[in-house]
Amino acid sequence: MNSRDLGQGHVDQVGWNKGLSELASRDEVCSYYDLVMRQTFLPSGRVKYYPKHEYSSNGVFKSILTGKTYIAGSKTSIVDATFMKVKVPSMSPPAYEVASDVQLVTPNDLPSVQRQHENYTVVGAGKTGIDACLWLLGNGVDPASITWIMPRDSYYLERSNLQPASIVPGSSQNRPGVINSSIMAASSVDDLIDRLVGCQLLLRLDDEVRPTMFRCATVSLPEFEQLKRIQSIVRQGRIISVEKQKVTLQHGSFEPAQDTLFIDCTADALAKLTPIPVFQGKLITLQSLRWCQQVFSAAFIAHVEATYEDETTKNELTRVIPHPNEVFDLPLVLLQSNLNSLRWNSKPATFKWLQNARLDWSGSFTPPAPKDPAEAQAFFEGMRAQVMGLCTKLRDLLLAMREEDSTRAKAQLEGFGIELQDSDMLR
Repeated sequence: MNSRDLGQGHVDQVGWNKGLSELASRDEVCSYYDLVMRQTFLPSGRVKYYPKHEYSSNGVFKSILTGKTYIAGSKTSIVDATFMKVKVPSMSPPAYEVASDVQLVTPNDLPSVQRQHENYTVVGAGKTGIDACLWLLGNGVDPASITWIMPRDSYYLERSNLQPASIVPGSSQNRPGVINSSIMAASSVDDLIDRLVGCQLLLRLDDEVRPTMFRCATVSLPEFEQLKRIQSIVRQGRIISVEKQKVTLQHGSFEPAQDTLFIDCTADALAKLTPIPVFQGKLITLQSLRWCQQVFSAAFIAHVEATYEDETTKNELTRVIPHPNEVFDLPLVLLQSNLNSLRWNSKPATFKWLQNARLDWSGSFTPPAPKDPAEAQAFFEGMRAQVMGLCTKLRDLLLAMREEDSTRAKAQLEGFGIELQDSDMLR
């Protein structure tokens, strides 16, 4: 919710997030949405809430408890929040075979574990796997008792660089300049990644293993140091099957400890999907419009829906950026996000909204436009020239990649509405 803060605006004083904006607990998140419904939506008189109802299609939804059917009005827009197919481990069994005598839980089950185990094996190297490892370490489990099955190593975002400028004024305020200078100085995509690692905007777990994955996973430096305490990391691809005496993977196998608790963290929470237009008649499909920022993107889509009438304009302002997966996706989503920003800043109503949007963390790094018309024009022209320079350099870096990756980047950008070869990337 762009209009309501989550949390109290505090900075954590203890723990592995010390000095950074407070992290929300499960109970806080649930309470937040309960308060939004009871204190904002329902009192407005503009919202009706239908809990325990199931949506079918064409505006039809039915009560699970009574079977009563409702039909939305003909002028009602349907907002589809299911397109991303968000999936967590507790929603379905794992994709690999698990023998009946194997002890396997999902992260949701960890607080209910009743006894000590000889070994805890975390399956999956995404953000869920990271959080499961941190939960175990935070509860005093010896790192020597943790095995981490890591099909792919990942680059992580260092959390202090993503804080509002008011929280960590030093590193946060310098962050855009560091990224921009890294882009402009880079000779290749790999060189860009190495530069971002060098200034700790990106982190890699092992200096001897070059990651192949980037999925926006975020950790603080203290959390990162904790993760490095885990020495038993299995890099043999994805799991095929788990038996009491043997774990079989794509590129090998190993014998687990006799009393091992396996923790499944393999669900693909944010898949990289082929995008579709956000606005299609009365259907609004929520998707990401800026790299790694689904929440901001939903608020921005609401702004566009409330501000503009023409569907073509709406879709021009909401060009979708698929969730990154591989390393080359980082410069790709940086390019797409910068191009979106150019379009947004060209619309006075949208620029004004961004300047006051709580969820637009990048807005805290952007100085306000001067009030003098001539100075304001020079300000916008300078900002546009800088962003266009970044876009041109990112395009050149993507074109220079090995042919296989460059071809995939071109295909994704063409779906985004541009061609890498174009000199006018805003055609």
